Amino acid sequence: MKKNNKITPEGTRDLLFEECLTHRAAQQKLAEAFALRGFNEVVTPGLEFYDVFDPERSGIAQETMYKLTDKRGRLMVMRPDSTLPIARLTATRLQNQPKPLRLYYTQRVYRSNRGLTGRDDEVMQSGIELLGASGRRADLEAIVTAVEALGRCIPDFRIELGHAGFFRAVASGLSVSEDLREDIRRSIEAKNYPALDAILDTLDDSPAVSAMRQLPRLFGGEEVFERAADLCVGGAAGETLNYLKDLYRSLSVLGLGDRLIVDLGLVQRNDYYTGVVFSAYVEDCGDAVLNGGRYDNLLETFGEPMPAVGFAVNVDEVAKVMMEHGGEKKIFPPDVLVHGDSGFEMKALSYSSGLVAKGRKCENSVFEDRAGAVSYARSRGIPRVDFVSETIETMNL
Repeated sequence: MKKNNKITPEGTRDLLFEECLTHRAAQQKLAEAFALRGFNEVVTPGLEFYDVFDPERSGIAQETMYKLTDKRGRLMVMRPDSTLPIARLTATRLQNQPKPLRLYYTQRVYRSNRGLTGRDDEVMQSGIELLGASGRRADLEAIVTAVEALGRCIPDFRIELGHAGFFRAVASGLSVSEDLREDIRRSIEAKNYPALDAILDTLDDSPAVSAMRQLPRLFGGEEVFERAADLCVGGAAGETLNYLKDLYRSLSVLGLGDRLIVDLGLVQRNDYYTGVVFSAYVEDCGDAVLNGGRYDNLLETFGEPMPAVGFAVNVDEVAKVMMEHGGEKKIFPPDVLVHGDSGFEMKALSYSSGLVAKGRKCENSVFEDRAGAVSYARSRGIPRVDFVSETIETMNL
């Protein structure tokens, strides 16, 4: 007995009509923003070898990947991330191209999320990768591109800035295992104060422990830098803080106002990001609609070391916000329904083609008689029916 033939798998959903148009509009707006900034589109396979996403290098847990095997028994996955395949592409087919490389993509990623998390397993992502460029100019380029692209789709959002190096510098003062350090990072990322305190209470008091307790609370405006300066436990922490402060002040001239937020507790995937990290949030949307940052060590795993920075936009969430705020695309009925009387079907099809060539939205009737065509046109809200026989007769509804 078929039990699942009328439902979609968990974490997936169908898109209908206006949803499809709005998704397509979001993709087009983002792609146009990227192209105007000099980025070129690439598409990577939906299927990749598991080795591309080796958890020890990618930071993607193996249990979150959808796995299968090819005809030779080799382990493969449905693409869980776009940056790693683009890194593979850069290290192979694009290795001799002039740097920096400006690449953008719009494609689906697949993650097997735990139940009840509310996250989709299939997500349409659109984003950019700026490869072979380091430093302040490249970081600003990526963040400004993110702001411009998202602004084309959503008028109201906030950008949060952090730096992976700050957590790393503070964490270096803790005498803990890598596993415990990761538990601390996850607690800070989730702003789970009870879990963080429970871990830190097991450690001896030290400047690093005190700094860790404060880290998830260090978010806000420029005043955060002054508060964080008192917690710096080494030269590296101070350097990253000064760098982030410089970025913040440079970006402030864009007129973002209070939408630009410093968050030193923004410590996502610290084994992946090496420098500035940034996210974008929209009101009433729990997860970030955009995530990005600098990942200077990733290309080295493919034998082509080079600095890189990029971000990914969750197109599904952006389209949902667009629809909720009246930015969705509307489905309109055809301008005219063309019905060919018996024996004049081909003439009707030719007449329809002529209307389409003139830019009219036209539907051809598949009904056997005029009454059926008129009834259908009224049900669809089509304002006009053209009857084709020896002559053309028009009925306005």
